[in-house]
Amino acid sequence: MAKISKKTQVAIDRVTGDLSRDAVTMKNVHKSYGGHEVLKGIDISVRRGEIFGLLGKNGVGKSTSIDCIIGAKDFDEGEIDIFGLPIDEYPLEAKSLYGYVPSEPLMYEEMTGYEYLQFVASAYGVSQESFEKNLAFLDGKFELGEEALSRATGSYSHGMKQKEGLIASLIHNPKLWILDEPTVGLDVMAYETLVSMMKSYSKNGNTILLTSHNIDLISDVCDRVAILNDGKVATLIDFAREPLKRKDLKLVFFRVYGEKAR
Repeated sequence: MAKISKKTQVAIDRVTGDLSRDAVTMKNVHKSYGGHEVLKGIDISVRRGEIFGLLGKNGVGKSTSIDCIIGAKDFDEGEIDIFGLPIDEYPLEAKSLYGYVPSEPLMYEEMTGYEYLQFVASAYGVSQESFEKNLAFLDGKFELGEEALSRATGSYSHGMKQKEGLIASLIHNPKLWILDEPTVGLDVMAYETLVSMMKSYSKNGNTILLTSHNIDLISDVCDRVAILNDGKVATLIDFAREPLKRKDLKLVFFRVYGEKAR
């Protein structure tokens, strides 16, 4: 990641310091692949300090929404802001503010785990001292260990790669944590660690945007959830206002799709 100028950094700090701005906003976002429209006017506002979930069947636009937010895919129409920064105008600056975990872990597999994490940290301008401190804390949570970190990531199991990706996404202390199906391949202990990390991360004033097929995970950790259907937000649930829907989320999910709970 190219170095951000001091003037630009001052502008970022001013915008992100404005607590009236949401962490993520999507306004009337459309995205098509060829002649197939996947997003048909998505409107989402993710508040600061909350855990916001995107839920839905395959193909309704969850991952496409994430891809548009992180700049992996261009969108055809609409607006996307991260902490008030329009991502089409400030792509580099927006990227500096979040950590991202894809559904399928991707990394330079010839690098060791340590080398890859150091590479990611350097891209964000993290000092060596901060890198070592952050790595010690995060590896203490996800428990890859010194032996694994000294090996090439190409030798890792899927679960180990997922842990490496989770550590990499937080190595620069981002304000926003974007997680796309983060529990795939994690064992029970790593899953519980991730849940605990998400809750403590949010309590410290940071924001999480989470997509998952795991309704139990969404109902456990999220403050609000948007259920997508046919390229739009079909329903938005605020568990603080409707606490009973936390335990009945599966029923709500099936009603959205006109199906009976199984």
